[in-house]
Amino acid sequence: MAAMSTESTGTAARDGDPAPAGPGDSPFVRACRRQAVPHTPVWFMRQAGRSLPEYREIRANVGMLESCRRPDLVTEITLQPVRRHGVDAAILFSDIVVPLAAAGVDLDIVPGSGPVVAEPVRAVADVERIRLIGRDDVSYVDEAVRMLVAELGDTPLIGFAGAPFTLASYLVEGGPSRTHAKTKALMYGDPQLWHALCDRLAEITLEFLRVQVAAGVSALQLFDSWAGALSEADYRRYVLPHSKAVLTGLADAGVPRIHFGVGTGELLAAMGEAGADVVGVDWRTPLDVATVRIGPERAVQGNLDPAVLFAPWPVIEAEVRRVLEQGRAAPGHVFNLGHGVPPETDPEVLTRVVALVHELTAGPAERS
Repeated sequence: MAAMSTESTGTAARDGDPAPAGPGDSPFVRACRRQAVPHTPVWFMRQAGRSLPEYREIRANVGMLESCRRPDLVTEITLQPVRRHGVDAAILFSDIVVPLAAAGVDLDIVPGSGPVVAEPVRAVADVERIRLIGRDDVSYVDEAVRMLVAELGDTPLIGFAGAPFTLASYLVEGGPSRTHAKTKALMYGDPQLWHALCDRLAEITLEFLRVQVAAGVSALQLFDSWAGALSEADYRRYVLPHSKAVLTGLADAGVPRIHFGVGTGELLAAMGEAGADVVGVDWRTPLDVATVRIGPERAVQGNLDPAVLFAPWPVIEAEVRRVLEQGRAAPGHVFNLGHGVPPETDPEVLTRVVALVHELTAGPAERS
């Protein structure tokens, strides 16, 4: 494998490589567009987070929401894994509830628990209190993206948001839930209120992502973290129209759109229909199987089991090889985990995984 260096800007480069033609022609964006790539690109969900000691240091005594609202912190935290691991893409450091807070929802991100909503949604009046947002409401995101694009150079930046269903689940449950019982009770018991809530959230999410596109992100990921709690029939009835409103609303944005959820093996076809260019796959479904369900019009992202990162290196290497081999069935493959990086992960393992993916998939020009 050719030697790899990381510039002070965080742009990963290999000695002897021709200069990339900007982030739009990067291996990551090319893979998302199902184009030929010099190597399989790799990044990790939650790569900027608690597994990095430099992250824990910079976040000491700074609340999560405050961190997301400080462009200087957002920029530094987003760059940390690019510098350390040499990943092929950065993802904006933020949280899926940031646009909800900007929309006037009284919430807090409680350490060790997650987002907690002071007044859960129960009636039409609760939905009406959630105001629509504009660029000025999230100007700190706009500023952070512009700072990052300048720093990252040829390394693409991924913007993101939470999907309407997952945001609605937090608002209805009042916080994280294992059963989503209150969410489903509202869906089944008052479909009109449910769709009104999701319509509002789709508008907010779409604007939040448009702000990021206007500021210069090279791709977008819509996280529907809790969609796997639903049957395909319920997904199509209660969720798909709202996710589709977001993703198709970005069809003219000029950047690839990624759609990801956990436990969504039975929903992959429907999630692709929502308008994504790339469908993220968790570790439960092999990528070759997922590709059949998703179809040849979309690339796939995934899907190493995060728990494998704690195994001995020979096991990790074998699993990386398996994921890459199964990913060959897809018209485009972005290597990732099947969920986020666990906080206890040894960062050196992630660095080795990136190098291994690049080594195993490098074309002749990169091997020279």
